[in-house]
Amino acid sequence: MTTLGVGGQARWYVRVESVEAARQALQWAMERALPVFVLGGGSNLVVADAGWPGLVLHVAVAGVDIQPASANPLVVAGAGEPWDRVVAALVARGLAGVECLSGIPGTVGGTPVQNVGAYGQEVAGVLDHVVALDTTTGGVVRLANAGCGFGYRMSRFKGADAGRFIIAAVAFRLREGPPTVTYPDLMAHMHEHAIMSPAVADVREAVLAVRRRKAMLIDAADPDTRSVGSFFMNPVVGAAAYAAIAASAGGDVPSFQAAEGQVKVPAAWLVERAGFARGFAAGAAGVSSKHPLAIVNRGGASAGDIVALASRIKRQVADRFGIWLRTEPVFVGFGEDADVRFLQKAQG
Repeated sequence: MTTLGVGGQARWYVRVESVEAARQALQWAMERALPVFVLGGGSNLVVADAGWPGLVLHVAVAGVDIQPASANPLVVAGAGEPWDRVVAALVARGLAGVECLSGIPGTVGGTPVQNVGAYGQEVAGVLDHVVALDTTTGGVVRLANAGCGFGYRMSRFKGADAGRFIIAAVAFRLREGPPTVTYPDLMAHMHEHAIMSPAVADVREAVLAVRRRKAMLIDAADPDTRSVGSFFMNPVVGAAAYAAIAASAGGDVPSFQAAEGQVKVPAAWLVERAGFARGFAAGAAGVSSKHPLAIVNRGGASAGDIVALASRIKRQVADRFGIWLRTEPVFVGFGEDADVRFLQKAQG
């Protein structure tokens, strides 16, 4: 049930299609003093080889409701809906705001947790509110955008309140109008295909083409997609840190402007220059031959193989550039594993 395809079994498993079913499952687990892990699409998880000793609660709440009351319709989607299927339906209606998030695996419920983003868009930019079960009270709550604690690939659901809420539905406020085309990869695609005034559908096709080229679309026939996508986030640094990276590299470093005078440095560039070329192999684990940020299960890898390679990459980037990469995936069932502790450790 994960795209990476490593890790052990769950002791107990339940698939829930409503808030009430989730509440009953939680009560069942509480009565037995079992730990609970909430599973969505399984695209951003590294599960320990020992598996999960408690209950895996698989959220499968379905349904998409588009309320076109204005030029800025509200779209409410069940947490169990496949994310890209929802994006495709919205793009087909000419609605803008999520077209650059095409091709991202997983389900709707996971998008606010990670504040999913790509190619100049992120969920925080269009999210109106989240409907969730509060496990501390057993009540259903509606959390507005401002109450979700969004940051770069971060939210309260992943940070301060990790494990507290089970997301049942997410509402997005979209718009009619032009798409977002700001990233070089997308602009190059438009130029190559002589698309001067792209529609949202054109941007979706461009994003899918770029992601396919980088093995960031799930394809059973492509072993490079047996991953969690990008394993590390792009670091955002100040002027002094950027200068130190440039000094270590002995030349210019690619970057994008970020808030408050900071710059975002491509983690892929750091990984490659720390010694991990595309196609690098470490036993059954490795680096994708198409994208250096994807750590792949080359066939028969264990969770231990994956986190050992990830830890090695993080350490060599830190040694070379003084930057401690932050991880994107969620680690499940690892306890006090030394590699995972290092991977989750902040700089210093």
